[in-house]
Amino acid sequence: MKVLKFGGTSVGTPQRMKDVSALITSDGQPKLVVLSAMSGTTNTLVEISDYLYKKNPEGAYSLIGQLEQKYLAHVTELYQTDEWRERTTIFLKEEFNYLRSFTKSLFTSFEEKAILAQGEIISTNMVTNYLLEQGVNAILLSALDMIRTDKNAEPDFNYIRERTTAQLEANPGYDIYITQGFICRNAYGEIDNLLRGGSDYTACLIGAAIHADEIQIWTDIDGMHNNDPRVVEHTEPVRQLYFEEAAELAYFGAKILHPTCIQPAKFAGVPVRLLNTMDPHAPGTIINNEMQRGTIKAVAAKDNITCIGIQSSRMLLAHGFLRKVFEIFETYKTSIDMICTSEVGVSVTIDNTSNLQAIKDELKKYGTVTIEEQMCIVCVVGDLATQNVGFETRACNALQEIPVRMISYGGSNHNISFLVNASDKKRTLQALSNTLFD
Repeated sequence: MKVLKFGGTSVGTPQRMKDVSALITSDGQPKLVVLSAMSGTTNTLVEISDYLYKKNPEGAYSLIGQLEQKYLAHVTELYQTDEWRERTTIFLKEEFNYLRSFTKSLFTSFEEKAILAQGEIISTNMVTNYLLEQGVNAILLSALDMIRTDKNAEPDFNYIRERTTAQLEANPGYDIYITQGFICRNAYGEIDNLLRGGSDYTACLIGAAIHADEIQIWTDIDGMHNNDPRVVEHTEPVRQLYFEEAAELAYFGAKILHPTCIQPAKFAGVPVRLLNTMDPHAPGTIINNEMQRGTIKAVAAKDNITCIGIQSSRMLLAHGFLRKVFEIFETYKTSIDMICTSEVGVSVTIDNTSNLQAIKDELKKYGTVTIEEQMCIVCVVGDLATQNVGFETRACNALQEIPVRMISYGGSNHNISFLVNASDKKRTLQALSNTLFD
């Protein structure tokens, strides 16, 4: 069985719901399909929650009413028979009355997460009803019965495997199984969500749990490209990526994937394929455990980077200096992307500046601190093992006309990273494409 995930734009209109339904039933093979909320819905639910936090039920009522009318209009367009229009209308009215019930009680983060879950619950019900109307042997399984996080807010994989397997065994013989992405329960049984990776994460967790033949992530672009198509001209899809290469690209800016979501598939040995809903016959990108030697695959960029430099000839060589520096970042739950050291200083980059001033104040105990903002990390990903003589030289030569603030090489066999000014991002990406791919 394959696991297919479709994002919000793929189910963003009644016509796209019909297109997805046709796509998942075209070959007659059984599938488990993970769906996101219709595009724009989650943002509206967040705004509704914000009104409720601010104790403004009138504002929340207004948005709930607007969203309800939008969905009720979709019913007429999506279904052909009065029976299924009536069934779905009744379901939607119950859903929106449920949302209105939150305006009458104390509102906390627990209620907010329950509200945010309704987008996926609505979209999956609507698509399942459409499939049933078309005579498809389909069933809706609730992700709230299969996906759970532990006390550390990490997926409880043993629970997910047991419950997903049990749900499929209890409902045998269906051609299409539909479930929600993003939403789950936490260790205490409360409605929660997976945060990182959202619906992609759900698909990979389920695919790994049932040892699927393949996990397919359907988006609006033909696979992962060898550079950012929004910035660089004439990019091309990368047809195959090693799991580590895909994770590097995702972490450093390739928006098509979240870096953590493919980890369950990697450990289970289940390939992940990135496909285009708008062009379903395009081959996309396959991500698996096969490493293609001697190739550079792609370039990606991570924006909104801040560089922090600490200079201290007195402290740097002292025992425990780096540990003290890292502990400051750990205290403020701020991850470091790049690090470079010399005899008199250390430079690090971060992308979360919410505690920047506090971090700077703490670091001043150990040296002179400088801050450089509006920076960008550009990474080159591929087989960059040390035996591939000259690969790093080609990347560096491409940037001979661009001021580079930091270079990170050797921490991984799959990545060399450059820190440049944000204003130089476009020509950095273009120069790397010209040298490495053209």
